[in-house]
Amino acid sequence: MHAINRKGRLIETYSLILIDLLCVAASYSLALILRFRDLHAALDNPLHFTVGFYMMLLCVLYGVMLDWNRGMFRRGYFREAVAVAKYDFVMMMAIVVILYVTKQAGDYSRLTFGYFTIANFVLTYVTQCAFKGFMLNYYRRSQSADQLMIVTEKAYAADIIKKIREYRDWNYRIRALAIMDEDMTGEEIAGVKVVCDKETLFDVSRQMPMDQVFMYLPSADIKKVREYIVDFETMGVIVHYNVEIRELNLEGKSAGSFADYSVMTFSLQYLDYRRILVKRVIDIIGGLLGSLLTILLTPFIAICIKLESKGPVFFSQVRIGKNGRRFKIYKFRSMYMDAEERKKELAAENEMDDNLMFKMENDPRITHVGKFLRKTSLDEFPQFFNVLRGDMSLVGTRPPTEDEFEQYNNYYRRRMSITPGLTGMWQVKGRGIVTDFEDVVKYDLEYIDQWSLLLDVKLMLMTVGVVLFGRGSK
Repeated sequence: MHAINRKGRLIETYSLILIDLLCVAASYSLALILRFRDLHAALDNPLHFTVGFYMMLLCVLYGVMLDWNRGMFRRGYFREAVAVAKYDFVMMMAIVVILYVTKQAGDYSRLTFGYFTIANFVLTYVTQCAFKGFMLNYYRRSQSADQLMIVTEKAYAADIIKKIREYRDWNYRIRALAIMDEDMTGEEIAGVKVVCDKETLFDVSRQMPMDQVFMYLPSADIKKVREYIVDFETMGVIVHYNVEIRELNLEGKSAGSFADYSVMTFSLQYLDYRRILVKRVIDIIGGLLGSLLTILLTPFIAICIKLESKGPVFFSQVRIGKNGRRFKIYKFRSMYMDAEERKKELAAENEMDDNLMFKMENDPRITHVGKFLRKTSLDEFPQFFNVLRGDMSLVGTRPPTEDEFEQYNNYYRRRMSITPGLTGMWQVKGRGIVTDFEDVVKYDLEYIDQWSLLLDVKLMLMTVGVVLFGRGSK
């Protein structure tokens, strides 16, 4: 499995194994009902229960060891039916062998075998086709799919787009096109909009949602290509280049294929996507519990907010998420309604030296109730809904506002290469003492480079201490 496809292959493998297990369980239950009319009574027989266990075990072993679902998204309906039939046949033969070896074959109903074989084939085939259709037709077009930018020359653009589309990969979609040998900004090639040329490449790409770049520049100077790759890496974006580049340091990089192209993959961080999935499960659990707590607290906080000042209970604002995605962040309102207008008047009072963030002690825009909410971090609780939606994580980097993000350079942009969080390294270690945005970035990149599930747990525990003592809340 190529390194650049780790995330897609992991989700694909485990999702399909889970689907296969559910199909086996449902098919076996149906077979027992058709044969014995009473599922509970049938499962009371130890042999029936044991055979069901064997089927589940063989399903997992066949999926993991033989990896029969590899390339499923590129199989047509007929090839899919052949693959499912082969899987069904092999599993049935294995069960027969096990029963004969254990001398239990004579005690088991052949009719149950027949019912199961037919039901499992039909259910697995229909379910996998439905799953394939969902991932290709819905997920690939959603914000959750990796956003891909193609950087190439005019002569090759249409062929590259065609080849990538024909490859039928579900976990990315072509977002934009950069033509480097001619200014075609605003035009379309094969239905993909050209958003920039070589002069505006990073001015545009820095501000757009983008997770990966596919680059093919056969006519470009190799030194210039190297600069492009390094700049994209600095932004935290994964780069796929179509040819061998001997001049670049390839240590820690990976060779592989992307839509049937041979590429070198460049990225400053390599995350284990199994741990990423565990992190997301933790986020869902934490987001659900936090959202329930927020619902319980809302009536009491709402009354306090309304009694002091006019305006809505909740404050929403567009923030920048992972790799430039825009989302609405939610908080309990802690400021007066004219806070954004007064921010310009108070710009001179900003404690951050470079104005890439706004922080001010005794900010006059904050209400009395707001001061309490901020000191206890209660104003952040509605963000548990953002965590539940997947816009944010429990632990990550601070999501900037749009006007802050517009001032980012490539180096700063890398802090947005992961999902932003409710808390993080900067909030725990630097909150209230950092006055330079460079230090904020340093803490965020330290978190990205050292990330582990244990570090997340450590930062969550440290956050509890920070909230209890109210350190740094402004």
